[in-house]
Amino acid sequence: MSIYTKGTTFEIQTQTLKTMNIEEIKKNLNGEWASIAPEIRPSSLKNADGSIKPFYLSRAFKYLTGDKFELNIINYADAYGKIPLAKMSLKGHIIWQGDHPIAINAQKVKFVADELYEVTPLVEGFADLLNKVAINGYTTWEINKAQSVLKKAFVPFGLAEGQLFAEYDLIYLSGDTLFWGARNVDGRGFDTEENRPTNLQIPLIKKV
Repeated sequence: MSIYTKGTTFEIQTQTLKTMNIEEIKKNLNGEWASIAPEIRPSSLKNADGSIKPFYLSRAFKYLTGDKFELNIINYADAYGKIPLAKMSLKGHIIWQGDHPIAINAQKVKFVADELYEVTPLVEGFADLLNKVAINGYTTWEINKAQSVLKKAFVPFGLAEGQLFAEYDLIYLSGDTLFWGARNVDGRGFDTEENRPTNLQIPLIKKV
């Protein structure tokens, strides 16, 4: 099909996507992936006027044999990723839960951080905040000092004592790009099946 606009022809090419089985998807997922640039998503926090606060971050993800994953997230104060606030490091397992209707070969998954969940303040202000709201079960929070929040109560992330962090998400691969689910527009997390995302997030690219 061709579209003509002011004398210019744009060719739109379509291709038939090959349906992959779950083992093929896992094989293509194997390796390391990283954010193209700092990303933005709505947070669960609101400004004084009721508008939703933005959450700026970058991701580095690794898929390993045995359906294991490693994920490092850097949270920033600014849209260009110049002011890092905190680092979150997670290790755990992926539970595959069947096809997702958003695209051919998209899969429903559940990420469970059952091996590691650490938080590292990267600026004094965030460390000071944690020393007010995350005291029980923790030593003094310091810049560049990681502490485990695995199965601990952690108010900033809404974690209760004994709770494993888990998200009902999706995975979609297209060549060397990896899509997860886009955050719900009202900032809700993916903590239940009902809150599982229905659209695609900005993709990660495969590291070579």
